[in-house]
Amino acid sequence: MDTALLIDDVRLTPILIADPPLLNTQGVHQPYTPRLVVEVVTRGGVTGIGETYGDGGYLELAEPLARALRGRPVSDVNGLFALADEVCGDSRAADDRVDAGGLRGVQTADKLRLSVVSGFEVACLDALGKALGLPVHALLGGKVRDRVEYSAYLFYRWAAHPSGGEQDDWGAALDPAGVVAQARRFARDHGFTSFKLKGGVFPPDQEIAAVRALAEAFPGQPLRLDPNGAWSVETSLRVAEQLGDVLEYLEDPASGTAAMAEVSAGTDLPLATNMCVTTLAELPEAFARDAVQIVLSDHHYWGGLHRTRELAGICRAFGVGLSMHSNTHMGISLAAMTHVAATVPNLDHACDSHYPWQTEDVLTTRHTFQDGHLAVSDAPGLGVELDRDRLAALHRRWLEDDGTMRARDDAAAMREADPRWVTPAVPRW
Repeated sequence: MDTALLIDDVRLTPILIADPPLLNTQGVHQPYTPRLVVEVVTRGGVTGIGETYGDGGYLELAEPLARALRGRPVSDVNGLFALADEVCGDSRAADDRVDAGGLRGVQTADKLRLSVVSGFEVACLDALGKALGLPVHALLGGKVRDRVEYSAYLFYRWAAHPSGGEQDDWGAALDPAGVVAQARRFARDHGFTSFKLKGGVFPPDQEIAAVRALAEAFPGQPLRLDPNGAWSVETSLRVAEQLGDVLEYLEDPASGTAAMAEVSAGTDLPLATNMCVTTLAELPEAFARDAVQIVLSDHHYWGGLHRTRELAGICRAFGVGLSMHSNTHMGISLAAMTHVAATVPNLDHACDSHYPWQTEDVLTTRHTFQDGHLAVSDAPGLGVELDRDRLAALHRRWLEDDGTMRARDDAAAMREADPRWVTPAVPRW
């Protein structure tokens, strides 16, 4: 083994990045959201970078994994899973730190570890690619497309956070006209031609009206609606009937595989998920019951880029569609998403991305969408460079925080505006 490819050091930098007041069924995004930047440094002096969630539970598991990686080959990404199981603590104890629900579906400690491993895997692949002079997509078997299509991610939102935070010029979007105006700006600034609306915020009839307004403004262009499992089976079927002629797919209308299977049995509209299927173990039941027709992959959920490609192969074998989910990520994760998406033949729909909403990043150059696409970099590694001054500034914000923002809590953020707010039970409608 070339000693230059052994891991000499691993640096973990938790940060807080600005997040707009975007609404969802659980509440509203906080003014700042935590992310964790992972740096893997080889003995040859090459540094690779990765990114994942930065909430306290993730950081707690990342620290022992970072220590255990020193001296191991940077190429041994398959070994990360066993190593994480070994050093990241008792699963039963870790379960106490994980929210058993929320916008990611049912959570477990195993899923938490996969999200931690994802950041390390990307950092290792970035370092290995730089050391070998190869782009990450080459390490994954080679690209099958030169650019990856992304979708505009529309949200109901307030003009500003009630408790401060960074300002932007988007204004409020609380009705169909506001949603359409938001979509027009995304189309103008980034060239997006497909549109996804985060639903579950208002009663279904109001969100049906918003989708209808989008269909009128963008005739024939792909539309999606995602209420994050907020609806009953009956409500889901009613919305599917009313919007079946304009929606590309309906994402997680009801909560859980059993409810999704009931909805699927009653409609021809394809159902997508990033909630009831987020691990390999959840695939057999969902596929056997025809609960979903499209899986929205997310390398943070599945444990990295190689696991994402495994998922793609399984979906291809079972004739299930594939696209990509997004979280409040920065440019490191967007680069990783683009590299793995470039290697997947059966990428059937434009990928989600929060990135246009994120005004802060830790890269020297922001990603730029052209005609709704990102070009696939052929530079070594991910093809991005860390801005250490920005990283330090965002880490200082994390250090200066009193702990309020170090764990994402959309319900707590909503209580800043409405002290009586509690996380709604599902189904909400």
